[in-house]
Order: sequence, then structure tokens, then C-alpha cells
Amino acid sequence: MNKEYLSDFETRLQDELLRLCTSANLLNGQLLASEDIDNRWHDLAPEYMADAVPQIRDYPTVSVAWAAYLGLAVAKGWDTDWERCSQANFQSYYGEQGFDDMDEHIVRDLLGLPLDGYEARALEDIIRRCAEASVTRIRHEHIEPQSPMAFHIFARACKVMYRLGAAIELKRLGYKFEKMDV
Repeated sequence: MNKEYLSDFETRLQDELLRLCTSANLLNGQLLASEDIDNRWHDLAPEYMADAVPQIRDYPTVSVAWAAYLGLAVAKGWDTDWERCSQANFQSYYGEQGFDDMDEHIVRDLLGLPLDGYEARALEDIIRRCAEASVTRIRHEHIEPQSPMAFHIFARACKVMYRLGAAIELKRLGYKFEKMDV
């Protein structure tokens, strides 16, 4: 596997989606992050991928988009009760219909936003736009479908979406980078 190629893909995609979220005023040109939140992806990714990969053919946008919702939820848990969040199993993010309505469960039940409210609609819009951009970027890579490289590119796109969701939630919660004099 060409790790340099995969890292370059991940960086280009992250930069593109960061610009998209900044233009929508959901981020300020910086990807807010926490090592705890980033490391949590490594715990949750295998089960996420097991649910998402079968969705790629029929629902390619959903298959990457739900990773952003997962990032939103983990960032919220990091802010409110990291002890519990860091131990939560992947299925705790499921909605009533499992993976299929995970997005609504996270927005309504974990973030506490009404699904028909402005914030929920803005999140849905930007996550959909970012997922569409991710799928387009993946397709432009001209990688053989169902190949090992296709899996790795998809996994990197999901990781970027997860980090993006986490950054959006951290900003929504009032976190920001500040310059400090030392």
C-alpha cells in the first residue's frame, strides 16, 4: 500500500472540506481537534467500516457522511463526560434502526437539537455537501472498485469526515484556538 499517496489524498480532502465548512461559517479555517477524539476513531473505525462498506454501492454519500455524525457525537461526549464516552461501544451511537438512522439519533438524542431546527438542518446540509465532495474526490482517483486501495481510500475519507464532524461540534461548543504568549 502506498502510504504517501494515501496521506496526500487525506490531506487534500481535509483541506477541501475545511474550506467548504469555513465558507459555510461552521469552522474558521482551522480544524479543531483533540488527541483523545482522534484516537477514539481508531477504536470505533473497525465497526464503523463494517457497517459502512456494505452501504457504498447503494448509498455512497451516507457511507462516508455518518462518520461526521460519529465525530459530532464523540466531540460532545469529550466535552460532557469523557470517561463514559471513551468506553461507549459503537452500537451506542445507533438509532432505533441501527446504522440507518444513526444521524438522527446523534443530532436529536446526543446533541439535543430538534431535527427540524436551524442548527440540525445546517449540520445536515454541510455534512451532505462534504460527503458528496468526498465521494467525488474518491471517484476522481480512478481506483479499481472493491480493490484493497479502494478500501483504504474510503477509510481515509471516513477518517477525514469523522475529524470534520468533531471539529464542527467543538466549534459549536465554543472551543477555539488561541495564540498564547510563553
